[in-house]
Amino acid sequence: MKVVAINGSARKDGNTATMVRWVFEELEKKGIETELHQMKGKKINGCIACYKCFENKDQHCAVKKDVVNECIDKMLEADGVILASPVYFADVTAQIKALIDRAGMTAIANDSMFRRKLGASVVAARRGGAIHTFHSLNNFFFISQLNGSHCQHVEVSV
Repeated sequence: MKVVAINGSARKDGNTATMVRWVFEELEKKGIETELHQMKGKKINGCIACYKCFENKDQHCAVKKDVVNECIDKMLEADGVILASPVYFADVTAQIKALIDRAGMTAIANDSMFRRKLGASVVAARRGGAIHTFHSLNNFFFISQLNGSHCQHVEVSV
């Protein structure tokens, strides 16, 4: 079994990555392979609503000039997906939002290609907005038909 985490933080190896690694420690104790993919410095744009993903049905976004299809491939290869984000103005980062919009649309266009994978959210927060951010991440899992994303909410101060 393999779990991939996508860290939507603008800071590589910051608090969000630290929290993901805490989750990984528990998974690795169970013999589960883990991989952390960090968005820091990676180019990513929002969905342009071209709907080419519905025409192409190739499990990829039609926009090829950024990291989205690499992330989609990592999610497809894994049995479980963790989306991680710090709280920016009471919501997810722009990077993870762009990934959610484009990977989510691509998944719908390709017969819910993430269906039945396990999904979990990790949120790093200092002030308000943690619940809303957690909810935004989980909506991707619910709409894309991943399982397990509603299990629990744990707040940790780092």
